[in-house]
Amino acid sequence: MSNKDLFDLSGKVALITGASRGIGESIARTLANYGAHVIVSSRKLDGCEAVASSIREAGGSAEAFACHIGEMDQIDAVWAHIEATHGKLDILVNNAATNPHFGPIETTDVGAFQKTVDVNIRGYFFMCSKGAQLMKKGGGGAIVNVASVNGVAPGHFQGIYSITKAAVISMTKAFAKELGQQNIRVNALLPGLTDTKFASALTTNDSIKKQALTHIPMHRMADPDEMAGTVLYLVSGASSYTTGTCINVDGGYLTV
Repeated sequence: MSNKDLFDLSGKVALITGASRGIGESIARTLANYGAHVIVSSRKLDGCEAVASSIREAGGSAEAFACHIGEMDQIDAVWAHIEATHGKLDILVNNAATNPHFGPIETTDVGAFQKTVDVNIRGYFFMCSKGAQLMKKGGGGAIVNVASVNGVAPGHFQGIYSITKAAVISMTKAFAKELGQQNIRVNALLPGLTDTKFASALTTNDSIKKQALTHIPMHRMADPDEMAGTVLYLVSGASSYTTGTCINVDGGYLTV
């Protein structure tokens, strides 16, 4: 493979969850720009279709498929669709996540706890396992789990979310260790503070935002597009000997 072809994804089929907006949308657009056929997935079909249609209008290849990864029957449905329609999957980006409780950790109720675990741990686990089964049939693939810097340094008032993201980091390493011989690479992206609707509890509160920026050497939030390049690297031939790694894209937050 020549250097200029390292990032070429032509002929690849990619599934991105949580892709109707924010980081997931940026990832979907970037992978499509480099030649992949992207399956834009999230809970609501209309948001997915809006992204997929705009990718197609720009000359890319995309389709929409609704899937709530907190629901096991919907996880089964998306994999049945992909196998029936494409017969393979080359790239899986687990980006969909939830964080219903923003407040003191000891006030987390069982409903918020269970929802966060069901999506961020159980959902990621079975997306990885079912994705790996399909990838094995096709001779390999690449999985990227979107974790968080909170999985390393728990975020204030983000207790259960941080705990689940730490689990995603461990999960990434466990899958990488077992799937390496199957030519399936599994890595994680750890975003820092990013300007998305998902992070609005942090980004729209001036006092919280100001305090957060003091801990970031680059002293600014990330744009969602700044996450996509790392994912492109991790799913392309450029990272063919990279598995089990977790890459911080955080403006230097974890160095402080």
